[in-house]
Amino acid sequence: MNGRFTIPKFRLPGFVADLGQKLPQWPHALVLVGALNAALKMKLLPESELTLLEGKLFRVRVLDTGGEASYTYRDGLFRPLFSPRGEPDLAFAANLSAYLQLLARQEDPDTLFFNRELEITGDTELGLIVKNMLDAVEWPSFQTRLPHFRH
Repeated sequence: MNGRFTIPKFRLPGFVADLGQKLPQWPHALVLVGALNAALKMKLLPESELTLLEGKLFRVRVLDTGGEASYTYRDGLFRPLFSPRGEPDLAFAANLSAYLQLLARQEDPDTLFFNRELEITGDTELGLIVKNMLDAVEWPSFQTRLPHFRH
């Protein structure tokens, strides 16, 4: 091991999702949209691709927490949708560990998808646009600020 902390594959117990599904879902959408808009403000997302997201409905489900967030991109901002109408143009579903591995760049979307750890449904072309946008993001390096964990 090179001293980097790695996120293990895990699945939260079933009762967590059962409980999570009973809780209000709007906080998830607010947090996700807040993070996406912060990435916009920090110029982390490629602006040339954003117009292709205009008016599209997106849904992100975290299967083992029971959380779900729906949102859209409109007039230059990501916006939460608390009562989305119809099916999303693009939907993602995965366990929490898969999303964390994606964010940490420990795994890429293709690997998770082909290992059946990330479900992507909806418009295939839109899915490729979003995947390419995420691949193009240059995340700020937090690694230097984190202590090195040893296993």
